[in-house]
Amino acid sequence: MKMIAINGSPRKKWNTATLLEKALEGAASEGAETELINLYDLDFKGCKSCFSCKEKGGKSFARCSIKDELTPVLERLEDADAVILGSPIYLGNSTGEMRSFMERYIFPYITYSIDIQTYYPKNIPVGYIYTMNITEDLFEAFGLRKVIELNENFAKRIFGYSESLYSTNTYQFDDYSKYVADKYDPVEKAKRRKEVFPQDCQKAFDMGARFVKRQKDLEANK
Repeated sequence: MKMIAINGSPRKKWNTATLLEKALEGAASEGAETELINLYDLDFKGCKSCFSCKEKGGKSFARCSIKDELTPVLERLEDADAVILGSPIYLGNSTGEMRSFMERYIFPYITYSIDIQTYYPKNIPVGYIYTMNITEDLFEAFGLRKVIELNENFAKRIFGYSESLYSTNTYQFDDYSKYVADKYDPVEKAKRRKEVFPQDCQKAFDMGARFVKRQKDLEANK
């Protein structure tokens, strides 16, 4: 049993990475092997619209044909029993690195067939973890729920199951006095980091554990 987490944040030790690490801890608590991959360490681009993944009889059918540093990651993902994708919200959506990754990861399995719904070979949970500076109220006002629902719907269609966790009003800086950010109260931000963020960490841990339990149940019922 293996879970892979994909960090779409340029930060390796901040909000998104922390929640992903907690999700992996939850998976490990249920006996899973885990791996964390940082997208910003890789040299890759998004889909180039070559459609090799849709070509009849093509050698890259249902696979991304691009060969770069993302290629071995995509290959390892096919062996995973659960996947969690994490990203901060930039300009109302996931980071550019995460969006490029999702194009390469998801699009090859999407079918243009009437009879076949997905080319992915098995049923696995694919979760999303989002972090954002905005408050819960602005989350709704900015329409981010639609973004989350769209990503979940793609994952459900292709992989079989999906759910999301989002952490709002996150702590952006280790020292707010260094930045032009006077619209925020650093005391309140620090308070939320201390009191609320640990709850989000627990939710991430529970997600990781729950995904592994789900896969164990599927295996047991085969």
